Amino acid sequence: MSLDEAVHILLVEDDEVDAEAIVRAFRKQNLQHPITIVSDGFEALRVLRGEAGVRRLRAPYFILLDLNMPRMNGVEFLQILRRDPQLMCSVVFVLTTSDSDQDKLAAYNAQIAGYFLKQRAGENFANLVDMLTVYWRLIEFPPEEQR
Repeated sequence: MSLDEAVHILLVEDDEVDAEAIVRAFRKQNLQHPITIVSDGFEALRVLRGEAGVRRLRAPYFILLDLNMPRMNGVEFLQILRRDPQLMCSVVFVLTTSDSDQDKLAAYNAQIAGYFLKQRAGENFANLVDMLTVYWRLIEFPPEEQR
């Protein structure tokens, strides 16, 4: 992947104010990466799989995942994601208000790339965007499965 290639961001967040703040943080740093916002794990799986008439998200991408959501929470989503042979290598960062050791352990047991507390992500999520920018410029994403 070249440094100029756009990394798609799948933001799984049910709080519209937080979602808007995260998008603003990316735009404030002049990062024009495509961002798809969904409000729960069911919608995220639909986008990742291209189900129900939704266009499938193509690599490279990473997922910013809230844990506390209706219908399917973040931990449930991670469990399904990691059992799916086509999605199991997805790069996931948890971005949540939960400081629970149980949630942290469940998320890391599902091979997340990092666990961030919203309240520590910096003013308007600026620190988070800085870290993610460095991350996707340095790492190699898993290759997309040929279908």
